[in-house]
Amino acid sequence: MTTEEAKIKIEYLTAELHRHNHLYYVKSQPEISDFEFDKMLKELQVLEDKFPELGSPNSPTKRVGGEITKSFETVFHRFPMMSLANSYSREEIMEFETRIHKLINSRLEYVCELKYDGVAISIHYKNGIFNRAVTRGDGEKGDDITQNVKTIRSIPLKLRGDFPDDFEIRGEIFMPRGSFEKLNREKIEAGEAVLANPRNTTSGTLKMQDSSVVAKRGLDSFLYSLAGENLPSDTHYETMMKAMEWGFKIPDPEKNYIAKFKSIDGIFTFIDYWEKHRFQLPFDIDGVVIKVNSYSQQEQLGVTSKSPRWAIAYKYKAEQGITILEKITFQVGRTGAITPVANLKPVLLAGTVVKRASLYNADQIEKLDLYENDTVFVEKGGEIIPKITGVDKLKRLPGSLKINFILNCPECGSPLLRSEEEANHYCVNENGCPTQIKGKISHFASRKAMDIDNLGEETVDLLYTSGLIKNVADIYHLEKEKILNLDRMAERSALNLLKGIEDSKIVPFERVLFALGIRHVGETVAKKLANYFKNFDALMEANETQLTEVGEIGEIIAKSVAGYFRNEQNKILINRLKSAGLQLELSEDKLKNVTDKLKGYSFVVSGVFANFSRDELKNKIEQNGGKCVGSVSGKTSFLLAGEGMGPEKKKKAENLGVKIIGEEEFVKLIG
Repeated sequence: MTTEEAKIKIEYLTAELHRHNHLYYVKSQPEISDFEFDKMLKELQVLEDKFPELGSPNSPTKRVGGEITKSFETVFHRFPMMSLANSYSREEIMEFETRIHKLINSRLEYVCELKYDGVAISIHYKNGIFNRAVTRGDGEKGDDITQNVKTIRSIPLKLRGDFPDDFEIRGEIFMPRGSFEKLNREKIEAGEAVLANPRNTTSGTLKMQDSSVVAKRGLDSFLYSLAGENLPSDTHYETMMKAMEWGFKIPDPEKNYIAKFKSIDGIFTFIDYWEKHRFQLPFDIDGVVIKVNSYSQQEQLGVTSKSPRWAIAYKYKAEQGITILEKITFQVGRTGAITPVANLKPVLLAGTVVKRASLYNADQIEKLDLYENDTVFVEKGGEIIPKITGVDKLKRLPGSLKINFILNCPECGSPLLRSEEEANHYCVNENGCPTQIKGKISHFASRKAMDIDNLGEETVDLLYTSGLIKNVADIYHLEKEKILNLDRMAERSALNLLKGIEDSKIVPFERVLFALGIRHVGETVAKKLANYFKNFDALMEANETQLTEVGEIGEIIAKSVAGYFRNEQNKILINRLKSAGLQLELSEDKLKNVTDKLKGYSFVVSGVFANFSRDELKNKIEQNGGKCVGSVSGKTSFLLAGEGMGPEKKKKAENLGVKIIGEEEFVKLIG
């Protein structure tokens, strides 16, 4: 295929993928299957790899992320992002409407919208191309989170139609309840503490350094205002309907997410409707926003130092219940983390019967000052597990005992330990606590780890209680005859289990490392450690300082990994896994181009390159023992600069005396 033919094909695939992406994530009207979409995406990726000079920073292939950002650049907003004044009563809305009428003599029209419980964002488009995304921050300046926002599939990378040349669109990024619940299920399965609510999780996700992790979190958005010159209409509502034609996910008028009214009666109708139906939405809202529709009237009304006079937010009260705290139980995760759970007298809350509430950790119990049989206030809001928000101390029974956090593990009786840098208490008996052991074995066998067929939680519990396995290494010494002696184990079940165990021996090194369940070592960290140290022997010998030399490995992770391998029982476990034939080093394919030529050097990669994608360059740096960092500092060895690199990075490198090299010089470095 010639370069010209590739260019035509890439442009076609890019346009088609953008179109299908919009149909699926914005319009909910898919025309092709996921398989067909993925096939087209893979074809585009192959062409971009073969012809990197034809690649675009806004290609659909960039949706999966992969950019690493160590720090987020602060950016000043061209148009301030003001906060709305909040109201909590109908009287305040009536006062707002009365003030508007005193200042505006002509006819008024209002727009009502849902108030999404997420993170405010401003996205700049230039000539119809996604340029930059910035958080609200303090209203005058925010953080540049462009790479993370690009992974959100409901936000277009390229517009269509008659859009302005240069404008910003504002809106809210949020995590749908389905994505949040899925993420928390994964946390529970991993023995980790559940996340508090979708809003906080969204905020934390958008500040993650690895955009490939952000891409997997299932974030979504609604965009609800434009800022710039030459807007397509004199009114807010009509402008947003036009923006929908350009490809933006705008609040849907057909679903009553946005509506126009000419009187306060219509405003209250909208408020009352969503107060009743908000829990049926697939995402969280905490109120309704009321705006004057006309831009000229908005300008006439003006703004205060903090908020516009032409808009106001009506906030719903959080759904709250009152019930009795019956007892607190303490759960043990596979990492040994102890999670307190409040068991409540059942109470109806937000349409469901609530029997339990999360208490998170010892600090929360102390803050609430809980006593036995207390009358407590419970809120659900956006929580997957409701939370206790307060105590009615006037109803506290005489002689009630104060609830204190436990000192010993509820499963094995071992002392609990809490380090200064962590909020959770942990059971230190990781190789002797039954709940931890079974949790570790289940994690080891799980799909993303060793993927052992027919070794689910029930089978793990059966094998453990019968004494056939006490740790993950025992899995590889199971015998058919002994398995057949167990209840519910027929010959076919035993053979399938043994086949699943045998098949797992080809699972690559990085997944074996993840499967061990070392605290703070998820899939991404395991992959980085595996690529850097290349085999278990080198990793086991590394001290905390050497571990922090790996990109994105901080002190907490390094301390956890080094501590795991200092434990003699864990060393014995690794040796048994080695004897069983597991992959404890990188495969030959991955090792053949690995050297130490760049060991001790750190690189910042910026711009577009002729012969490699940025991800390919970063992989080559790491394959040759180097370290990739996201921002230039005095410790940076080289700034690897391509076409269109960030001017701020270049300026900072020059000021700090960091050597700037091009693609050809880099190739010479690695030979």
